[in-house]
Amino acid sequence: MEESQQNDLNTMTLEKDDHLKSTGPQISVSEFSCHCCYDILVNPTTLNCGHSFCRHCLALWWTSSKKTECPECREKWEGFPKVNILLRDAIEKLFPDAIRMRFEDIQQNNDIVQSLAAFQKYGNDQIPLAPNTGRVNQQRGGGFFSGVLTALTGVAVVLLVSHWSSRESEHDLLVHKPVAKWTAEEVVLWLEQLGPWASLYKDRFLSERVNGRLLLTLTEEEFSRAPYTIESSSHRRAILMELERVKALGVKPPQNLWEYKAVNPGRSLFLLYALKSSPRLGLLYLYLFDYTDTFLPFIHTICPLPEDGSGEDLITKLLDLREPTWKQWREFLVKYSFLPYQLIAEFAWDWLEVHYWTSRFLIVNAMLLSVLELFSFWRIWSRSELKTVPQRMWSHFWKVSTQGLFVAMFWPLIPQFVCNCLFYWALYFNPIINIDLVVREVRRLETQVL
Repeated sequence: MEESQQNDLNTMTLEKDDHLKSTGPQISVSEFSCHCCYDILVNPTTLNCGHSFCRHCLALWWTSSKKTECPECREKWEGFPKVNILLRDAIEKLFPDAIRMRFEDIQQNNDIVQSLAAFQKYGNDQIPLAPNTGRVNQQRGGGFFSGVLTALTGVAVVLLVSHWSSRESEHDLLVHKPVAKWTAEEVVLWLEQLGPWASLYKDRFLSERVNGRLLLTLTEEEFSRAPYTIESSSHRRAILMELERVKALGVKPPQNLWEYKAVNPGRSLFLLYALKSSPRLGLLYLYLFDYTDTFLPFIHTICPLPEDGSGEDLITKLLDLREPTWKQWREFLVKYSFLPYQLIAEFAWDWLEVHYWTSRFLIVNAMLLSVLELFSFWRIWSRSELKTVPQRMWSHFWKVSTQGLFVAMFWPLIPQFVCNCLFYWALYFNPIINIDLVVREVRRLETQVL
């Protein structure tokens, strides 16, 4: 009995195997045909809707229509379509001869080759925007990174609130208040901002109750005698030179970022965005239209002359700026051409003692923008698009010039509150946004390598 059952099982197994073997050769090419060319699928690409097409057919469809949708059901695809590797390997094993003939025909068709190249270039540009890539990035540490961005955003908000709450009204008053109306305390405030060395004479000016009118009458000889007794000739010269500027302007000249913004709100906003988006054009603007007041202090700060061993002489040099030497110009032009954001970082570094946190935000932002510019050049180089650089430069110049002209025309109509929001956004929040952009570029580069 058991032997008969075993024989029946063996018979059923053999019949099953024979049935599977008989069905194998019955698979035809038509079951793996593309719904565009109605030929066997080559590098089958499956869309979100489930339909599969030849890679080159999908490329030809995209090139002619510029639509990111299925050629059959018109459902839009998400991200960038990938080759269905499992389906491709199965077809190549089942029909190797047909696939080989199709590959030969495709390679000889220039239109197909060009369409595939354009389609792949479009895909490379879409990699950072692809939803699947975003999910992969989150799995690779996005939680930690988003936490860092949140923390930095919180620091920026606290810093902005602290700046608004602790801002000294005297600074705003002095850059707008006529010098003849200064009080003794305001004269001392003006004196202290000349440098740390000026604190040596603070008490002497206070004891004499030197107000704005008296300050305008003081001469170098009076500064050298009692009760002021400023023995250092460099200190006397620095005070007199700054006093001449005050007499010429009638008010205190701006000596830090906030005073400059209070006196020149429009120019400060323009320079902040110009130096961020186009540092070379921004510095060229300073050279052409604001040479004495802004460009000369800038170039002497980032490309200083060698010190001759005297700190006092350096104080005088900072106030008595001469024409840059050829060595300074050479150093500046090299950095201007290849590392323009480094110039901004070096200038911000020199103001660390005055603007502790703001300078650090500017330095970090300049470093991030340098990295982003490097990525842009690498992308142009890797895609062999060096010939397009002049056209890109002209387009960028035209775009920046048009935006600047537009802002200049409508500047009187823009509320001051909006200008302040734009200014502080570019100052404190742009570095956080640029951190995210740098990380995306790094992950994009990793994706292309893999």
